[in-house]
Amino acid sequence: MSNLSRWEPVREMVTLREAMDRLFDDAFTRPFNTNGGSFGGSFVPAIDLYQTADDVVVKAALPGFNADNVQITVTNDVLTLRGESPWQDGNGNGDKNFTYHLREQRFGSFERSVALPIPVQSDQAKAEFQNGILTITLPKAEAVKPKTISIKTK
Repeated sequence: MSNLSRWEPVREMVTLREAMDRLFDDAFTRPFNTNGGSFGGSFVPAIDLYQTADDVVVKAALPGFNADNVQITVTNDVLTLRGESPWQDGNGNGDKNFTYHLREQRFGSFERSVALPIPVQSDQAKAEFQNGILTITLPKAEAVKPKTISIKTK
């Protein structure tokens, strides 16, 4: 006895659409970085950039990194983050008698540059690293801070 299965062209089109969505998601929404990463892949940290009345603030997610492995530079209103996370064995004790079935933790080096929206005073910048989140606070340049002008009446 043979089993017949019904051909459903709509299901195949949805599968094709999902494959195309993954292709465009990987190609355009996750920027590539050729500096290494997990198994030849790439690692680009997620960044939030916003400004307050006095500062430009950048937050970067760097899980597994420590402050000693990250370098921050500001040149011509471009912030650049560089870092490296060394390869670590899964069990942490150097035992090589195991086989990975899934390895998604990132390692290797990265570099990410972001154009700052306004000029900043990079010599007064502050950086904090807590729970895998790097927070960089860059004071705005005095020339771009809003000034209040008082009005005199006669």
